Amino acid sequence: MVGLQILKRRRQVPAQLVQAFKGLPVANISDCMTRLTAGGARLRPMHKSGYLAGPALTVKCRPGDNLMIHKALTMAQAGDVIVVDAGGDLTNSLFGEIMVATALKIGVAGVVLNGAVRDSEEIGEGSFPLYAAGVTHRGPYKDGPGEVNVPVAIDGMVIHPGDLVLGDRDGLLCVPFDDAEEILAATRRKMELEKKMLADIAAGKLDTSWIDATLKRIGCNTEPL
Repeated sequence: MVGLQILKRRRQVPAQLVQAFKGLPVANISDCMTRLTAGGARLRPMHKSGYLAGPALTVKCRPGDNLMIHKALTMAQAGDVIVVDAGGDLTNSLFGEIMVATALKIGVAGVVLNGAVRDSEEIGEGSFPLYAAGVTHRGPYKDGPGEVNVPVAIDGMVIHPGDLVLGDRDGLLCVPFDDAEEILAATRRKMELEKKMLADIAAGKLDTSWIDATLKRIGCNTEPL
């Protein structure tokens, strides 16, 4: 039944690809995806430090209810990222210290929650990657409905089960399963380009001719009047 179903994940990005992406700046990866994909500025890291990378185990739940998140925790494998679309509602918290301890015991790589957490001080002192939209002390209901391993969307970013989910201090990004290797290669090329740019800056040789070229193209004077 739509809205009340638990599915199997049919595929997921392999561990070696997750490892290859781990630590790469999310901003650079985003640039290589034409800057059109993002998890939204509302979802911020609640943890002290730690890079997020792993295949998505997706959850869609009713705002204020975390029954299906608990079910997802029983299904999660080491290295998974649990991605929860809870509608962005901040009325009730859906994840807290006890659930973090459970996730750590399983070996979950992190949690993305379009909703609220509690026990924020304890979470904020740790290195378990947890991104959320806000904080509230008021706890959740556990009645459903909800779904596990279905496509979800957060602020226009669509995540399918098994897609690669990444996060650093700049925010979150989903790399689609089918595009991951191509985006990895493009990101590595961009990293080399930025390394050269930084070297040129240090040597006083950075090429800024593109600025005036762009101003001319849009019909703006290049010299102060």
